[in-house]
This record gives sequence, structure tokens and C-alpha cells, in this order.
Amino acid sequence: MRVGVDCGGTFTDFIAWDGSALQSLKVRSTPHDPASAILEGLANFAPAEIIHGATVATNALLQRTGARTAFVTTKGFEDLLELARQNRASLYDWTPVRRPSIVPATLRFGVSERTLSDGSVLRPLQRSDLEGLMRSLAGAESVAVCLLHSYANPEHERLVGQTLREAGFEVSLSSEILPEYREYERAATTVVNAYVSPLVGRYMQSLDRALPRARLRIFQSNGGSVSVSEATSQAVRTVLSGPAGGVVGAAAVARTLGIDRFISLDMGGTSTDVSLYDGALSYTTEGSAAGLPVRVPMLDIVTTGAGGGSIARIDEGAALRVGPRSAGAVPGPVCYGVGEELTVTDANLLLGRIDAGSFPSGTIRLDADRAREFAMKTSHSAGVSSGDLALAIVRAANARMERAIRSVSVERGHRPRDYALISFGGAGPLHACELADSLEIERVVVPAHAGVLSALGMLVADCVRDYSASVLNRDVDAAFGRLESAARADMQAEGFPALALTRSLDMRYEGQSYELEVPCEQAGRFDDVHRKRFGYCHQGRPTEAVTARVRAVGQMPDSARPDLSATSDEPRFASVYVPDGWRVQEGAGSSLVLERSC
Repeated sequence: MRVGVDCGGTFTDFIAWDGSALQSLKVRSTPHDPASAILEGLANFAPAEIIHGATVATNALLQRTGARTAFVTTKGFEDLLELARQNRASLYDWTPVRRPSIVPATLRFGVSERTLSDGSVLRPLQRSDLEGLMRSLAGAESVAVCLLHSYANPEHERLVGQTLREAGFEVSLSSEILPEYREYERAATTVVNAYVSPLVGRYMQSLDRALPRARLRIFQSNGGSVSVSEATSQAVRTVLSGPAGGVVGAAAVARTLGIDRFISLDMGGTSTDVSLYDGALSYTTEGSAAGLPVRVPMLDIVTTGAGGGSIARIDEGAALRVGPRSAGAVPGPVCYGVGEELTVTDANLLLGRIDAGSFPSGTIRLDADRAREFAMKTSHSAGVSSGDLALAIVRAANARMERAIRSVSVERGHRPRDYALISFGGAGPLHACELADSLEIERVVVPAHAGVLSALGMLVADCVRDYSASVLNRDVDAAFGRLESAARADMQAEGFPALALTRSLDMRYEGQSYELEVPCEQAGRFDDVHRKRFGYCHQGRPTEAVTARVRAVGQMPDSARPDLSATSDEPRFASVYVPDGWRVQEGAGSSLVLERSC
């Protein structure tokens, strides 16, 4: 038996495949100890393999609960993390408030060395500097090392790392985490890895020990799984693992229905994740976490603070606000029996869109009377009826999600009506048709296992690892050769001797400050790629390759892949909310397909 586990902010989802049938389960998450909910749910199964989408790294960044981290760089660049880039997150905000760095100023150190961009050494690393550094690092648990131009020659960085590891520090080297040029992004990504790795490692190793009879694999932000040891050393690659599972699951459902273009809408308890699929999964290296750039490849997903648990409030200007703050698993929405702030789930319940007796799987009975009581108090102070308040909450949440969908479609030159909308997560299908109406989308799909589709995506995913190297003014073929050799060795160790390798290049016009990732076979047609993405190109202008990338995919055996139409869950029936103007399409298999009838 293989089990996919998605640890969300409100519920922890499970789906198991035993070779003949799928079984699903939802358990209330335990934010103080995520492993408790996981072990509670797994007690219902007998897994031989577990693929786990972990939120430990994400939560550590958001809550600033990671390891006490030091930063070591070339002398003179100690303030690199503070200087960052000149970009302003809020262009028209005159009084921006910047979150404190995850590395305090007292734990930033420089060593006397200098490697040039061509890999030659201008100033050798001084042993005396290392001895002084060791004394200064007292009190640090983890160390991020990012020396200038170490992507071109990592020798100095490796020497620093070896010395620190021998002294008992956990060390993240930029030449191992992100061997690419641009020192700020490389440093920031390495610091994030160092900050979360100790916490992620302890969590995963503890969970692994608690499951001695099962093989534990960890899902990554790039839509593939890796071993516990790899996920521990490269913890930064797990920051968006849960949402990535949803996109992979949606792609699997789309294939069964013959859909090759869709927008995925994953609405859970705390947020909604949106991605666009145009014949293939879409990746980016421009991600961020807690305000810091994370340059590792990840599925291109836009997140907005609109979930079932998003809290509704009346602000100082008497305007209704919904999210991004969430009631989470504790205390949860008002209708769960403990929370005291109205949420989107409460609004849907009051509007009759949720069957209180079958939510979820009958393990929780929603208290509609309690939700109504709290809604009446709020609506009275706002001067409206409780029904109008509930409808306004839903519309406000829809507005946030519509903006997210437009950001991955309209703002990138795609027409939403050319795509199907695949809606899932515990709350997504409740809002899908109204969003489709606003965006002129003609077709909505609700998968059979919509509530646990992110966990299902983890079950159907392959083992995926990404490799990169800076190649600006270097031998591209030699770089690809080194990357592919490393990929074959690593995947062999993971137990995947047969693998697929794909090459791509980050390219740009000479003089540009940004790149586009282009498959190698399209490198000669960069003008076309640039025109499709930005609407114009510089015909005849010289181009250059900046970064070489290799994606290694170890494919899961067909015998291990679940049949998406198979289920052994007991059938449950409830009234389904479908807005006027929509009808159920016949012959949709195991998924519910809705089409606009007018």
C-alpha cells in the first residue's frame, strides 16, 4: 500500500492505493505538532510507502521559528542580505515595514578571500580567518556559506564548509544549493536552506523512526518526491510541496478527461493556490518565501489568502475584509464549535451550500445555529441581514481568487475562456462556477477525490531532481555533461536506474538583466519564445546562455500508479450547489464536469 499525505493548515489529507482501490481520509491538523495528525491518520492504513508533502519549512519561515543561523561570505559583503535588490515590493507605499532578516547582524561574517567571475583566485583563503570565524560562530546552530563567485570555483567554499562541519555545525553551501550567478539570490536561497534544514531534518527523521515498516519519501516544490536524506540537505526545495501536489493531481485528472489546457484552483482552509497548465506543467525559478527569493525550480503557483477558514471582518472604514488571516485548524470556523470569528466556511454553510451532516466524511458535524448567531451579531452592527453578509463574504473571497486566476492567465497573455477550470481542495468546488462565470470559462471539473487531490498528486508523481550550473561565457556542453553525470549517480542511489533527462537553458538578449528558460531544442528560436512571453522581440540582437539546467525524472512503475477511477470509500450523498446557468455533463467518468448552459 502507498499513501499520499498532505499536511494542510486546517486538515491533514490522506489517500491510499493498495493496487486495486483508493481510500481517502481527512484528519484535523495539529499545528503545534504536525506529526500527531499524520500518525493518527496513518493508523487507519498499513502503508509500505508514504509520500509526504511537508509544511515544516514553510511554517518555520512564516513564523520565524527556524534555526539560529549565521551567514559567512567574502569580506566586505556581510550586508548582502540587507542590501538585496533595489526592487520595492509595494511601489506606492511611502512607509514600508520590512520584516527583520532571519540572520541577525551579529551573525554575519566575512572571510578574506576573493575568487573572480572566471574562477581564478585573486586572494587565497586565509587559515587564520577560519580560526577566528570558528570562535565567532559560538551560539549558531546552522551556517549558510556564500562566497563571491563560488559558482565558478567552489574550492574556497568547500574548505570553509569542511572546517565548519568538522566542528559540528550544520552547513549549507551555495555551491551545493544553488551554483548560479547573482550573489543576492544565491545567498538568500542558501540562507533559507540553512534556516529550515535543522528543523526539517529533526521532523523528518522523527517521523521516519515512528514509521519503521514504511519507506518515507518527501514531496518537493518541483512536483516530484525524494528521499528523506535528500530533502533534509535541500530543505529549501520543500517550501511549496503541498500546492505542487495539487497541480500534479489536477494534471493527472485532466489526462483522464482528455483536457490539455486548464487552470487549477486549489482552495483549502487557509489559502487558494492557482496555476495554469498549457500542455505541460509550468515551472519558475522566481519563487519567494517569507519575503526572501527562493531560486530553486518549482511549479509556477500563485497563492492568495482566501480559504475556507479565511476570517471576515469589518474594518475601520466599515468595509468588509476577507483574509488573509485564517482561523486554521485551531480554533477553526465558528461552525466548528470553538472559533469566534466568521469565516468563508461559515458563510457557505449559512447560504445552504454545505451539508452540515457530511462534513468531512462525517467526522465533524457543523453547528449552523452557532454560525447563524455570530453572523447576526456582525450583520446587525453592519446594518445588513445575516444572509446578505454571508453572500458578501463569499463574493469578497471570490474577488481575491479571481485576481489570482487573472495573474496567471490574463496578465501573461492567456485567455481564461480557452481553458477548463479544475477545482479542488476542501472548499474550491463551492466557488468554481461563480469564478468561471466571471472569467467566461465554459467548463468546470470537480475531481472525484477533490478534497484530497494534493495528496493524490503525490501518489501519481515521479521522482524528480533538478540540477543547474552557471554557464555565462563558459562551455555549455561541458556543463551539461557534469550535470547529467551527477543526475545519473544521484538517481541510481535513489533506486531509479532508468531515468529521463531533459536539458534547458536560461537565455537572454545581450544586455538584458533577466532570463527566460528555454528547452535546448528551442534555443535557436529565442525570438519566438520572447515574443510569446512578452509580446515583442529584438530580431537580430545577439543572445547568450546564462544557466544550464537538467531535470532528471525517475518514473514510477505503472503497477504503483493508482487508478483514479477506483475507490473503496463508502458512497455518500449530499445536495450539491450548482448556480443557475450551469448543468452537469453526462459521461464524465469519476469526475464531475459542469458546463455553462447559457
